[in-house]
This record gives sequence, C-alpha cells and structure tokens, in this order.
Amino acid sequence: MHTTTKNLAILGSTGSIGTQTLEVLEGLQNQELFNVVSMSCGNNIDLFVEQVKKFNPKKVCAGNEKGAKELKSIFPKLEIFYGEEGLIELACDKSLDIMLTGTSGYVGLKPTLCAIENGTDIALANKETLVMAGDIVMEAAKCHNAKILPVDSEHSAILQSSAGKFDLLDKIIITASGGPFLNKTKEEILNATFVDALKHPRWNMGKKITIDSATLMNKGLEVIEAHHLFNLPYEKIEVVVHPESIVHSAVEFKDGSIVAQIGLPSMHIPIQYALCYPSREVGVKTNSFSLLGQNLTFRAPDFEKFPCLKMAYEAGKLGGTAPVVLNAANEVCVYKFLEGKIGIKDIIKTVEAELENHKLIKNPSLNEIFEVDREIRGRLK
Repeated sequence: MHTTTKNLAILGSTGSIGTQTLEVLEGLQNQELFNVVSMSCGNNIDLFVEQVKKFNPKKVCAGNEKGAKELKSIFPKLEIFYGEEGLIELACDKSLDIMLTGTSGYVGLKPTLCAIENGTDIALANKETLVMAGDIVMEAAKCHNAKILPVDSEHSAILQSSAGKFDLLDKIIITASGGPFLNKTKEEILNATFVDALKHPRWNMGKKITIDSATLMNKGLEVIEAHHLFNLPYEKIEVVVHPESIVHSAVEFKDGSIVAQIGLPSMHIPIQYALCYPSREVGVKTNSFSLLGQNLTFRAPDFEKFPCLKMAYEAGKLGGTAPVVLNAANEVCVYKFLEGKIGIKDIIKTVEAELENHKLIKNPSLNEIFEVDREIRGRLK
C-alpha cells in the first residue's frame, strides 16, 4: 500500500520529548512515513548539530543569535533562524503536514497558532498552549480543520481508550504517579530541596516538568488541557494517584465500563501514536506484558498536601485569564526554585496570591492573554 510521506517540523528537538521523537522516527519500520523539514533547539548546540547531520532538515532555529551564528559556521547552506520569531518562521511553513511542539513554556503558543492557521496538524507536547489559550487554540483548529493530537501519555491514553466516543463518556480518569513526595508529610514537602524534587520515581523528564510533577501542578495543568482537548466539564475529569504508572489514564462510559491504556512508563508510544494518527505503525516497542505483572494501586489525591492541584482545578473552572495567571506564576517560581532562590512553600503561596489578586478577564483576546502573562512574569521575576 502506498503511503504519502508527511512533512514534519520538530520544535524543541534537543529536549526530552524532542530526542524521544527522533528515536521514534529512527525506529519506524516504514522510514518513508516522515520527512523532517525543520527542527529547533534551545541552547544545546552540540547535540543539535548531530541531529541536523542525521535528519538533514531544510530549516533550523536556535534559541538565540549566538547559537544561530555557530550553526551557520557549520551549515553555511542551511536556512537558520533564532528565537521566538525563528520558531514562528518554521511553524508558518505551508508545506508542513504536522508539527510536534516539544518546547517548554509560553513560547510554544504563537508558533502553534501559526501552524494551525495553515491547516497543519499539531502533535502537542507543550502544556502552556492549551492552559493559556485553550479556547482560542481549539476554535482555530476547528476553523482551519487542523487536528490537535496530544503527546502527553495521559491525554494519549484518553484518546486511545475513548475511541472518539466522547458523547458516551461519564468521565475521564487521569492517573498521576504522585511523584517523589507521594509518601512524604506536608512538612517534609514544604522543606524539600530541588534536588529532592528532581528524583522522580518513574519518569525521565525535563527539570521544569519534574518539579511540576513533584507538586502535582503538572497534573493540574493536564486537567485544564483535558477540558479543552476533549470538551468535557471539570466535574467529569478525575485525577487518581497510581504510583506504578502502568495505567496511563482511563475513560468511564455511561454504562459503567472502564477502558484504560496501559504500558511501561515511556513517551515513545504516545509520541508515535500522535505522529501516525489515526493509523498504528510498526515502530519502537517498549512493552512486554509480563513485565506489567505487578500489583496496581489507586488512590484519591491529597489536596491538602498538594494544593497546586486544587488551585489548578479552581483556575480552570474560573476560566478566562485565571489559568494564564496560574501558569505564569508557577513557571517563574519553579525556575527560581531550581536556582535555589525559593522553596516549595513559596511556589504555593505565590501562585495562590496571584490568583487571589488577579482581576479576571472572562473572554480574553490573544493580546490580553499575553499582556497578563507578561505582567505576572514581570512582577515575579
């Protein structure tokens, strides 16, 4: 059977999601499925150089001008851009069929919208895109007939388990490992260092998302994403702590049946599923069913120990610019925490205070969203 090759852009190819995406591409049995047209990196130029040599894209984007100049000295014939404008340049390429957004932070939003306007499908690994502007992004995707395909293992599991029958669902169940602090006391969590918080028991992720997993803010952001992706009210989105991370998420149908997607903790399968959707291609296999033969436990989350999850639910229900405030305040604080400048209790207090003091804009424009984001970051940096 003849398969049309898809032109692919990868934003954030040197990050955790990006590197695993390239592993997926290398592992596909059918190597003609994708043509990597463009790639971007942050500051890891050495790794990026090796990736560019291997995948031979036409356009690349560095995190800054210095990186772009270094790349130009190595690849003089390549189209090279940098910064946010460079990401937008890659995303606006009308030849693209699909774009994977593996960048971290708010910088993923504008390029994603730009690609959507051209009808490009999005393999979405950037949480901030839907947390900040979910209504705008999903409406744009609908208008331009672009698919938003989740790369998060939880949302991928929901998409797979539901088989698209969202009208028949009673609720969706998002699983959480509980992170490194699951069995710690509230006092131990508040006094933990960033070294403690980075010791995730199950997943190998970037530093920012690992800290968010430790506070369960990551799960809160996923709840907001799920609301937009699957058009479900927050009352129908349940978080369940599942330390073994074998059940990646589940859906409960109106007749009481629960369907789940299971596998070892690996991002390869959800990445591959998003890129190849709706087909299932032969590629990297990470599961051996016998290895899953262990006790699986489930429990309700402790909102008192993990108030960030509760705040995310509240911000999501408020809607408008509340999730923008939640995301921006948390992101600034997480990076301060990683630098050893503040503690986890400061992350919680700051996000809570910013939400309480914010004057909500119920139906914000994109410019208003960015203005609120800039205001929060400017005040807290």
